[in-house]
Amino acid sequence: MDELPIGVLIAGLGFVIGIAFGATAQRTSFCTMGALSDIVFMGNWNRFRAWILAIAVAIILSQFLHLNGIVDLKKAIYLTTNLGWGGAIIGGLLFGFGMTMAGGCGNKTLVRLGAGNLKSLIVFMFLGIFAYMTLRGFIGPARLELEALTVIDLKAKGFSSQGIPELLASLFGASEQRVRWIVAGIIALSLLAFCFKDAGFRGSPKDITAGVVIGILVPAAWYITGVVGQDDFDPTPLASFTFVAPTGDAIQYLMTFTGSTINFGIATIGGVIFGSFVMAKAKGEFRIESFTTADDFIRHVIGAAMMGSGGVIALGCTIGQGITGMSTLALGSLIALGSILIGGIYGLKYLEEESFSGALKAMFARG
Repeated sequence: MDELPIGVLIAGLGFVIGIAFGATAQRTSFCTMGALSDIVFMGNWNRFRAWILAIAVAIILSQFLHLNGIVDLKKAIYLTTNLGWGGAIIGGLLFGFGMTMAGGCGNKTLVRLGAGNLKSLIVFMFLGIFAYMTLRGFIGPARLELEALTVIDLKAKGFSSQGIPELLASLFGASEQRVRWIVAGIIALSLLAFCFKDAGFRGSPKDITAGVVIGILVPAAWYITGVVGQDDFDPTPLASFTFVAPTGDAIQYLMTFTGSTINFGIATIGGVIFGSFVMAKAKGEFRIESFTTADDFIRHVIGAAMMGSGGVIALGCTIGQGITGMSTLALGSLIALGSILIGGIYGLKYLEEESFSGALKAMFARG
């Protein structure tokens, strides 16, 4: 019996953990966009704390893998010595604002698509198209120009990466490993304290489960691509969950199937959609939904375009930078995360002023 090609194995494992991600997000209503809307419109922080818990768990386990030499996180795209602060800010703001217009971030788009939401099909298509246009197409030259104007070459300044522990260790002449333990511990414990100091969150098993499971899946993906995917002749690029550029790759893969090769990112996209579908059907939550007005359609298309371009410029989305990137303790991820949150809050306020608040509350209602 022939040995399974490493690329097929990695894609298969990516599909499996994608199913776990999609099923969990569907069952628990895990959504960064929904978390922000809960805060702005209802003063409820539970879903936001679930997201913060996912970041904390991802940091703890990812740093454990790195510090024990199991996975070298410095091979991740987030820890390059090119600190693209301009792209992180502009792309993050675009993505954050766009996800309010589109009714959810990349993660929620895939989950809703699996649950029968046809609005998310349109968002998925336009998000993927604009992501690919920004990565390799018409918008690509503008992205490269922005990078050239704003990127900081940390290598030229004597730094080995843009990781916060590495930067602090170099600045103070301390042991990088010791600083990493301290920084990871302080950040993770602070995030955990923020989550569990609230009695309402402690009494919400659904939100705690969401944070823990999603948080575990991120280092699981690091392990799959960084350990299982290591091959002397065809090594798998180190990667974890992110949903913008892989959506563009997935659309291209579907269009050029006979001439394309599936990869980890594409497989996770399929897994999330399938996992959400299975959970929605099992819980009787599968519903075919569509646009009610032309304005609703236009708003979603504009939001999807902003998410696609913004996510590529920022090197990730609320999951790709917000959890996966943060698990590496990259400075660029922290900048992008802050920008996404600011863009999202501004987008919600904008829509509220445009008299969409009632529709948004229904859209993001827990159920």
